[in-house]
Amino acid sequence: MLIIGIAGTELADNEREWLQHEACGGVILFARNFASRDQVIALTRSIREAARNPQLICVDQEGGRVQRFREGFSALPPLEVFASRDDLDSAREHAWLMASEIRALGMDLSFAPVLDLGRGNLAIGNRAFSPHPETVARYGVSYIAGLHDAGMGATIKHFPGHGSVLADTHFDTAIDPRSLTEIRELDLVPFVAAINEGADAVMMAHVIYPQVSEDPAGYSKVWIQEILRGELGFKGVIFSDDIGMAAANSVGGVGSRIHAHLDAGCDVVLVCHPELVEESLEAMQGREMQKNVLASLIKDGQESWEALSGSDRYVQTRRNVEALA
Repeated sequence: MLIIGIAGTELADNEREWLQHEACGGVILFARNFASRDQVIALTRSIREAARNPQLICVDQEGGRVQRFREGFSALPPLEVFASRDDLDSAREHAWLMASEIRALGMDLSFAPVLDLGRGNLAIGNRAFSPHPETVARYGVSYIAGLHDAGMGATIKHFPGHGSVLADTHFDTAIDPRSLTEIRELDLVPFVAAINEGADAVMMAHVIYPQVSEDPAGYSKVWIQEILRGELGFKGVIFSDDIGMAAANSVGGVGSRIHAHLDAGCDVVLVCHPELVEESLEAMQGREMQKNVLASLIKDGQESWEALSGSDRYVQTRRNVEALA
């Protein structure tokens, strides 16, 4: 299945057609799709009404510099804040608050938490809890509990760890030369803890680990089938990272990227750039669809924004979290 990006704050006619394609399993929203809270609620409703399949509607609402919806929403601090203050409870509150606001829009998922180590990567920075594996593991587990408390699935990213290599895969190829033994002892520690805690989904990194596999992790059967599914026993949903990123280009054009991800074992491919969607949907022709693969992440029973914002828990939690922002 594909998760696609759309261009604006309302659905265009061609985007309504995309949502009728059997391969379209959801939509990811960005700041370009946001004008107001009410507008996003209306957009979410229109996506569901226009779609052929049940849609996973998602966003990156991590906090800090990666927060797509801002005006009218809680000011969420970056994850680095919590470990630096030794504040495990606030990490859980952050997760509950973020997830509750996203679900009150009628959406399903924010891709969180980041479990990469904070070791200087240009794309990660203060999105990481800490440079220390055991610390990231503890805070990741607490964050997952907060997401689950709000009725949202947890997506841990970017497997097997994006934090220990400098390059930003949005713009460059990233190569991590370390051995599998070293990666197991460091970067995999938080992912193992999160999987044991019941993480619902994993997002793969576009990083190449040549001592393990010659392919970027999201294109690698070694990382996905042998290690993530086999060794770690993960049974949830596996997402690719965005195929529009520079580091995704190593296998060729749009169709080649999609098939490489799916053949390696990804369940869902992210096509975040609208200009790539048409070609991506065409590339899915003739491919068997796993139409129920996202069912566990599409949640019913969302509380309305009015009910959420009027609750004592929301008011107090927002006050506590925003004090750290």
